[in-house]
Amino acid sequence: MTQAHVICLYGPTAAGKTGLAIELSERLNADIVSVDSALIYRDMTIGTAKPTPAELARAPHRLIDICDPSERYSAAQFAEDARAEIDSILAAGRTPLLVGGTMMYFKTLLEGMSQLPEANLELRDKLTAELERDGNQALHERLRAIDPVSAQRIHPNDPQRLIRALEVYQLTGQSLTALSQARQGALPYPVVQLAVAPKDRNVLHQRIESRFHQMLAEGFIDEVAQLRQRADLHLDLPALRCVGYRQVWQFLDGDFDEATMIDKGVAATRQLAKRQLTWLRKWPGVKWFDSLADDLPAQATAYCQQTPENFTQFKP
Repeated sequence: MTQAHVICLYGPTAAGKTGLAIELSERLNADIVSVDSALIYRDMTIGTAKPTPAELARAPHRLIDICDPSERYSAAQFAEDARAEIDSILAAGRTPLLVGGTMMYFKTLLEGMSQLPEANLELRDKLTAELERDGNQALHERLRAIDPVSAQRIHPNDPQRLIRALEVYQLTGQSLTALSQARQGALPYPVVQLAVAPKDRNVLHQRIESRFHQMLAEGFIDEVAQLRQRADLHLDLPALRCVGYRQVWQFLDGDFDEATMIDKGVAATRQLAKRQLTWLRKWPGVKWFDSLADDLPAQATAYCQQTPENFTQFKP
């Protein structure tokens, strides 16, 4: 294919994305851009399963180690940074290969940003007072009358999202659903989309458990212990909400024993994989590959080299 385009490689955690991405980068004259909300953080290497130094020497990854764990980094920031990397790679005559499992990052980059208003503290205080006076169910019924789609998605016992949905309507006169669908800034380049995962979900679960034990053997607990020594880090930060880190931190705090920590860490990682697969099952235009196939790199390469019939064009 000669037309400028972008390749997106999706998949759940522990599916084998990194190995396939490195193969594809070499076969397709491509540069890798990481799409992972955990790999952005420095000093968080073992628990995020970052590519090894040997892998990075073979195929450098952009947008890795760009934030300190104390910093917050949004999907909008990612989309801006990724667009800059994509433009740079295309200008060099190479193909951007976006690889990762943070589906909100992908969605924001590919489809653009929804035009939601900023929070209005005065209105939010007013809605909070109404919630305390009338109860969650009453406000949920108000939401159902103006935005039944959001009401279906937002539980009455989720006051933060409930208030935000009502706030958006009162500020704009439009529902949260309508504004979320009216996105701007879609990626202007055609995209080839492929996803990799084991066909058998039990195999993925086994890989997740094995990798968690491997992380522990490589010094994951010591890595978290180093982070705990910093006075500016705490469990409410996005970095420490990464799967595995919270569980090891709590183990070091004495909240539970090591066996419980392992069980919780593995369970949290499996839940992450389930959420990623749920996103991907609804994603349009994705070609799935079995990560255990012996000829996986050849299959994926052949698909990426086909005619533009495999392109997806995201509309603004």
